[in-house]
Amino acid sequence: MTSNPPQSDHLLAIFSAARAAHLTNPMPSAELRRERLSRLETALLKYEPELVAAMNTDFRHRSEADSSIFDITVPLGDIRRNRRSVKHWMKPRKVGVPLHLKPARGRIIPQPKGVVGVISPWNFPVYLAIAPIAAALAAGNRVMLKPSELTPKTSEVMARMIADTFEPTEVSVCIGGVELSQEFSNLPFDHLFFTGSTRVGREVAIAAARNLTPVTLELGGKSPAIIGEHASIDYSARRIAFGKVANAGQICVAPDYVLLPRNQVEAFATAMETAVHNFFPDGPQSPDYTGIVNDNHLNRLRELVADAKTAGAEVRELLPNNTEHAKGKMTPTLVLNPPKDSRIMREEIFGPVLPLITYDSPEEARDFVNSRPSPLALYVFSDGRQERDFWLNGTLSGGACVNETAFHVVADTMPFGGVGESGMGSYHGKAGFDQLSHLKSVLIQPKLNGAFAFNPPAGGFNKFVGKVLRKIV
Repeated sequence: MTSNPPQSDHLLAIFSAARAAHLTNPMPSAELRRERLSRLETALLKYEPELVAAMNTDFRHRSEADSSIFDITVPLGDIRRNRRSVKHWMKPRKVGVPLHLKPARGRIIPQPKGVVGVISPWNFPVYLAIAPIAAALAAGNRVMLKPSELTPKTSEVMARMIADTFEPTEVSVCIGGVELSQEFSNLPFDHLFFTGSTRVGREVAIAAARNLTPVTLELGGKSPAIIGEHASIDYSARRIAFGKVANAGQICVAPDYVLLPRNQVEAFATAMETAVHNFFPDGPQSPDYTGIVNDNHLNRLRELVADAKTAGAEVRELLPNNTEHAKGKMTPTLVLNPPKDSRIMREEIFGPVLPLITYDSPEEARDFVNSRPSPLALYVFSDGRQERDFWLNGTLSGGACVNETAFHVVADTMPFGGVGESGMGSYHGKAGFDQLSHLKSVLIQPKLNGAFAFNPPAGGFNKFVGKVLRKIV
């Protein structure tokens, strides 16, 4: 789809209509917000078979169970939690005021921002579109969605689903390629929500800055898994294996590399191989094993492995590499001690390839993590409390798990987001509602008050008041 003025005009027309509709009801009632969320839930359940089939086509193979759990069940939880809680979240919040402002009272009023733009990625094409939409609707906003062009069948079904469920001024879907994404980012949204790579996230932030549009950037990076000295190797390997092979590693919070004591490499590699074989006894052709989204991504993964091998790293494939029966898939692969300046250690992997990096002391491992951009997630495996605290307090990451991988994403009672190059802003649950609301501060002053003490002209009484204030503020 090529970019041209009519395309820009079309997007602007959709945005302008949504903005005008918002201004007719800038503070939707709790009942209306809940009704919109109920419509979204009903639509997701109605279109589930079509969405699951579309994702299977887009990924060249994706199991029905994975698509149903990750892209339907998980966002249903987001929708339902928002619907249960929105009436409470949107109430004015009482806050205290300083002593010198009493008897005034403070309130924070969560107010819809207006029209929220959502740019969603391809790796969880339904979940990562629906979850931000649910947060935006709970906050009382209108939404425009730009889904990924890399999962076109899924995007097309979502567009029909949304058109069948909402008025265009409530929620709309804009389908197109990179050019449309650029035009979309240039719209003067009241908030722009982007999930994707750090590289594209920078471009989105620059485009949004031209309109002073606030952004939430859910990016990625190289999330480390740390095997502590007090960790169970078999247990750690199973949980890391899950985080690395789920969706074929195409997850922004997938463990990107493992740091482990030098004397535990072989034990961990063996445990990983056992875990992966237990997950997929039929190898990559297993019906539960997801394909790589397209040949460009598959070739890039193979290049990362080949580059590391050329540089001296040892490569171990954990399942038979049967290309005849597993077309479009990549076997889970360990890369032992790749050079720290190799491509595989510079780029986010986003696939079922896992480098193993050895360390001789916890301080050495921590310095390695801290010398790199702050990751979206950090995974600590240890049964020792002091060792856990060493990592949790001594590193900066968007989120973290102890003795687990990835599951913090679906704990919607906690904010989820990145820091630094892994993103800005957070969402899920109340954090998403607050992120997509304007939290307006309101000072309520009764007529009988002491504000006269600050009135001009300046005199002895004002100076006296100033001296008193110095002691009580």
